[in-house]
Amino acid sequence: KLCGYLNKLGVKGPIKTWKSRWFSYDENKCHLLYYRTAQDINPLGSIDISSASFDCKAENGEGVFEIRTRSRAFTLKAISKQAMMYWLQQLQMRRWDFCNAQSRFPVGSSQLVNESLAGRTSRCCIYVVDNEDFLPPVKTPTEAVGLKAASLPAPQTSTALQNISLKHPWTEIQNTVYNICGSKQLWGNNGNVFNFSEFQEHPEIPDKEQEAEVEAGCTVKEGILEDGKLESRLNWIRKGRWMSSGFPGLPEEMSRERNPMDKVSVLQQQILTLTEEVKSQKELVKLLHKALEAAQQEKRVSSMYLTASEDKDRLELVRHKVRQIADLTSRLEALEQEKKELEQILSLRDSHIQELKEHVQLLMEKNHAKQEVIMALTDQKAQELSDPLQEANTVTAETLNKQQEEIEHLKDDIDAYKTQNQFLNSEIHQVTRLWTRVAENEKALLMKCACLQARNCQMESKYLTVLRKLQEAVPGLPSTDAELVRNLIQEALQWDVKKEAEEGFNLNPVSEYDEYGFMTVPDYEVEDWKLLAKIQALEIKSNNLRSQEVVDKPLRDKWNSLGELSPSAELKSLIRSGIPVEHRQWVWRWIVSRHCSHPPEHYQRLLRQSQSAEHPACRQIELDLPRTLTNNKHFSSPTSQLIPKLRRVLLAFSWHNPAIGYCQGLNRLAAVALLVLEEEESAFWCLVHIVENLMPADYYSDTLITSQVDQRVFKDFLSEKLPRLMAHFEQYRIDVSLITFNWFLVAFVDSLVSDILLRVWDAFLYEGTKVIFRYALAIFKYNEEEILRIHDSVEIYQYLRFFTRMITDGRKLMNIAFNDLNPFPMKLLRNRRSVHREELETEMRKLEQIKAAYVKERAEQGP
Repeated sequence: KLCGYLNKLGVKGPIKTWKSRWFSYDENKCHLLYYRTAQDINPLGSIDISSASFDCKAENGEGVFEIRTRSRAFTLKAISKQAMMYWLQQLQMRRWDFCNAQSRFPVGSSQLVNESLAGRTSRCCIYVVDNEDFLPPVKTPTEAVGLKAASLPAPQTSTALQNISLKHPWTEIQNTVYNICGSKQLWGNNGNVFNFSEFQEHPEIPDKEQEAEVEAGCTVKEGILEDGKLESRLNWIRKGRWMSSGFPGLPEEMSRERNPMDKVSVLQQQILTLTEEVKSQKELVKLLHKALEAAQQEKRVSSMYLTASEDKDRLELVRHKVRQIADLTSRLEALEQEKKELEQILSLRDSHIQELKEHVQLLMEKNHAKQEVIMALTDQKAQELSDPLQEANTVTAETLNKQQEEIEHLKDDIDAYKTQNQFLNSEIHQVTRLWTRVAENEKALLMKCACLQARNCQMESKYLTVLRKLQEAVPGLPSTDAELVRNLIQEALQWDVKKEAEEGFNLNPVSEYDEYGFMTVPDYEVEDWKLLAKIQALEIKSNNLRSQEVVDKPLRDKWNSLGELSPSAELKSLIRSGIPVEHRQWVWRWIVSRHCSHPPEHYQRLLRQSQSAEHPACRQIELDLPRTLTNNKHFSSPTSQLIPKLRRVLLAFSWHNPAIGYCQGLNRLAAVALLVLEEEESAFWCLVHIVENLMPADYYSDTLITSQVDQRVFKDFLSEKLPRLMAHFEQYRIDVSLITFNWFLVAFVDSLVSDILLRVWDAFLYEGTKVIFRYALAIFKYNEEEILRIHDSVEIYQYLRFFTRMITDGRKLMNIAFNDLNPFPMKLLRNRRSVHREELETEMRKLEQIKAAYVKERAEQGP
């Protein structure tokens, strides 16, 4: 039994005190109860361990750990580190056992208790094995934990009066009375915390090694304050030894070397002075040379003046001389100006030199003062280090002792942090596993709830179907029964999904519109069909709930794992299963871009052309725009944002393909492309891909000849795949082409619910028109039995008008289309089309001949 004394931290305002409490674990509730003493009958409080987390921090002190619950945190303290780790491990194990048992059996059942008690030993072994990598199992400290500890005196950390709980006075009184009067005479043995007969146990010998480790871990830490001082002192000692041993008499040598250095500097200064003097002498020689050359030139001119024979020559020489004088005068003025500037510069430099001299003088004085300080400090340090060895030994011994103590403290800290780290790893590992198990249980419960809701929807749908059958039979019922049926139908129609949301959570609510704006529940104006819409909404919800986790999530995971798209059998299978909403847009763009080349600016040119000139089909386009997808909120109003985009796409296509221009039905194809692709140009190229690549030629021409051919081909396939149904149609003269012609022309738009419609389009864009044949046959196969039960042609036509809207199980329809109807080779489809086209063209030629003969006959008869 897990029990023993622990100190609990009590908080009274700003005062925090430790109080000794007896703790005992309750296996039935997974609670840790605490009492003032082991003999008390009523607990002072309890701690819920099932949802608690545990923590121990080395900095909090030895034996201190925390238990954190949802409401508060409890700080407890064991008598030793070993006892603390034992409590933590045992509490982890109890929490693990209780959570595992709780996940298997309902809370409160006797089976839970029996399982937890019977399988205790086996699960303990499993728990220990799981946590061996994190924290080894701690041996039970019998002196502090277990029933034997109840006979020992309680460890008191405070006075007896302080140990009393003031928050629980009535409990304290009851326990005091119980202890005074005796438990057996007054209260009986049933209310005791434990059975005293269990005390007679063989005491275990405590592990001496673990006790030694505990004692070693209790060493008190001391702060080291003088480490830095001692270290710096040792450095000074080392420096003194180095100076005294390596450089004896350093100041004397410096004084000796001072005179030769001065002599060298004086000689260097003389050399610089003489070098400058030589340079100035060279400049002077150059000037004298120039003056000599000028004097010689003047002498030659004077000689020429004297030897000249005519006055004209002398006058020319005088003029030349005058010009030279003017030139020299201008040069002299320039030189004087330059001289003045140089004098100003010289004066500025002299002042700057004077400032530098003063600065140098100041620096020399500072340097001299620093040298004096250095010399004084050096002398002082040399005196202090007169006996360095003795002082160094003393400091070294003290430092070693302190370092040894510090190393011991650090080892204790490392051991404590290792233990803390191991326990926290164990706690994280177990809490993670518990969280994973809870998440799995929650997922299983949600799936179970979804299945139950799906069954509930199916039952409600069947109930409404019965009401609808009764509604049809109202005219033949007695008045009281007819009134009862009408009241039941009215109640069913008034029942709202909001009422379900108020009663409980809704796993998959059916909103008014889906992701693309289609109405999820049709708004039938006819009163008799409103019940049908209610049945349809319930069927949609039931199918969504059933396929949410089983089908949709794995399919979405496969799409998320896809990288770059490339044609393959796997991609074909994924597309047939339906493209998720978040991937549909880019997959459609990839499919269209594989088959259509996009000339740059082609769409913009078509738009400019449609603005400059009016197309003949413009009027028909304007008439069809308000009739496009009236069950979609993006097209239901003339002011909807997608109406102008749809207009531009249809006008651009009419100019792009003049052979077709515009045909009724193209508006719905372009509208679906706009809803998914969003961009006008992408929707335009999707429409081009459908009309020019997927559909055969002349499918949307004026004669619609290929569309008529496909109706004959479809009747052939219907006879082969569903012979009973085709015979039933022939018996009551039902022409299925009146229903299916529009299916093929617009690829089931406005015929199927939006979710199934877009799945059909996914496969249709990737594989072609063969998909339309598959799904058309699958629709009749889906409702074959219902149709065979109708034996009136008018009722059959009425049923075929809306029976496609009653198909809500897209997975079932897809399996019929791509599995039950195999094989379905494309080659067979082409051959049937060619055969029926020849027959239809022959019939049309005969009709033309008959028409021509009739016109000719009328013309011959005259008016």
